[in-house]
Amino acid sequence: MSAQVDISHILDFLPCATPRAWVDWALEHPELLLVDHANCEKKAASTALNLMYRYTDQPKLLNKLSRLAREELRHFEQVIAIMGRRGVDYPQISAARYAGGLREQVRRAEPGRLVDTLLVGAIIEARSCERFAAIAPELDEELGSFYLSLLKSESRHFLDYLQLARGIASPEEVEGRLALLLETERALVESPDVEFRFHSGVPAPA
Repeated sequence: MSAQVDISHILDFLPCATPRAWVDWALEHPELLLVDHANCEKKAASTALNLMYRYTDQPKLLNKLSRLAREELRHFEQVIAIMGRRGVDYPQISAARYAGGLREQVRRAEPGRLVDTLLVGAIIEARSCERFAAIAPELDEELGSFYLSLLKSESRHFLDYLQLARGIASPEEVEGRLALLLETERALVESPDVEFRFHSGVPAPA
């Protein structure tokens, strides 16, 4: 298995670690883990492209998110290739409440809307990176190595979103909004969910 990238800055950023109960749940649903991972990569590319369409007056955003979208689509291609080799079907499944729960906190008026959207993007990328690192050592060689190989890019995507937000808003505004969004994120990660997803909380009691 490939060497793990240092993600200490991401662990410091996030409000909590992924609960062990989620890792155990993921190991019980290996095919669903792949299916929802594919969906997450596809959605990440779509989010970047949507921001590029909406904010054409932001050259730094256009440049960073164009590269990010290409990487996310490459990851999507890698996931569906693994699914193909393993005979895993790709059914339609519902989204986790995670991203929607974060986006409920996004302000409606600009420039607050853009700032919050970028911060939500940073949080989602950070959590994805942390979860890849948490579960990779417990997976088979192929999948574990693949997930570890994603840490560097996911970490960079986290920093891209965070730096874009910090280029638009004051440090005080960014820190204030992050405090709210990260507390929302903690609640989503630590509270129960009925269905397993890559960004779900812990399994609800039977």
